[in-house]
Amino acid sequence: MTARSARPAGAPRSLWLLGPALVAGVAYLDPGNVASNMTAGAQYGYLLVWVVLAGNVMAWLIQYLSAKLGVVTGQSLPEVLGTRLTRPWARRAYWLQAELVAMATDLAEVIGGAVALNLLFDVPLLLGGLITGAVSMVLLAVQSRRGARPFEFVIIGLMAVITIGFVAGVFVAPPDPAGVLGGMVPRFEDTGSVLLAASILGATIMPHAIYAHSSLARDRFGATTAHVGDEAARTDTSRIRRLLTATRWDVSIAMVIAGSVNLCILLLAAANLAGVEGTDSLEGAHAALAAGLGPVVATFFAVGLLASGLASTSVGAYAGAEIMHGLLHVRIPLLARRLVTLIPALVILGIGFDPTLALVLSQVVLSFGIPFALIPLVVLTAQRRTLGPWVNRRGTTAAGVLASVLLIALNGALLWLVLTGA
Repeated sequence: MTARSARPAGAPRSLWLLGPALVAGVAYLDPGNVASNMTAGAQYGYLLVWVVLAGNVMAWLIQYLSAKLGVVTGQSLPEVLGTRLTRPWARRAYWLQAELVAMATDLAEVIGGAVALNLLFDVPLLLGGLITGAVSMVLLAVQSRRGARPFEFVIIGLMAVITIGFVAGVFVAPPDPAGVLGGMVPRFEDTGSVLLAASILGATIMPHAIYAHSSLARDRFGATTAHVGDEAARTDTSRIRRLLTATRWDVSIAMVIAGSVNLCILLLAAANLAGVEGTDSLEGAHAALAAGLGPVVATFFAVGLLASGLASTSVGAYAGAEIMHGLLHVRIPLLARRLVTLIPALVILGIGFDPTLALVLSQVVLSFGIPFALIPLVVLTAQRRTLGPWVNRRGTTAAGVLASVLLIALNGALLWLVLTGA
């Protein structure tokens, strides 16, 4: 499906190219982000505002590089790596770590949806997990049978619900402007604040979002662009330049939305939940919002959490299927994969494991996957043999390397602090 064939009559040409980044951006609004930002605001007030802002800037660069790879090559990051990793054991080892990351992501998202259903309708967690999985299968069926664009519309609609659900409380109880400005100064208070900063970034820059965005760009634009090594098609400058311009706008819009929502979650907690006991869990935060701001704001929060779980788990399953196809050259139907990856989350919910602790542990697993996604992305987009004339400029590559070093270091700090109990 080309961009031209997908565009209805009368639709603005550039506007109709938007969408892939908005779908990938859902990964930045998953339950892990909600838990991290809510806890940071409740425990440290406005201290970590700068972390949310810095994470969003780095996310813009990383998601743009991922989309650019898909637009220019017509292949996803896993597909490119699948051709570069010539030894079967190397491809399988890389797939294994990426698969574990995808499963950990899915775990957090299904649990988030289950918790939201429990908060809204008192649905048992196990049943909530089943419902979340069933709804995500419906969403994936849309992608499998109707194509990329209808799937984008559904996910963007859920993103709108997420935005309203998490932002509404800020208008009811606005934050302190002076506190917000003070929070923009980079600093830490103690090891706990370092841990939360790493958690925020670990929940923001997710490996599966990097894999997914290159795939989404390929699905939308791959038929009009080139494959790796196709120099003639890769130098079709007018088409690719237009797609990359639209991609920059797409990523900018998605990151503004995701960054604003994440910031609002932290500000809501900083202004209204600071020092309140029990806000280190989603259930506790919901109860505190209901007690402090009333049931309407708490309900909006729970609805946003539900939409977050449904949308992000669908995108996560999509990313997992692409990882398997690109690296193992095996394509499993999305719905079948959804059933397989749903099992670990249902087991966790069925045995009564603490949902919040499961979310925290899933972020630790995600931390292991960050270098394996970031480093190849920066390296590949800096290679002329991969992107031809669209190779990164030196400044872009330097920024990518700096972002990678910072993210890997902070995720390493997260792992150390969690594993040592500091």
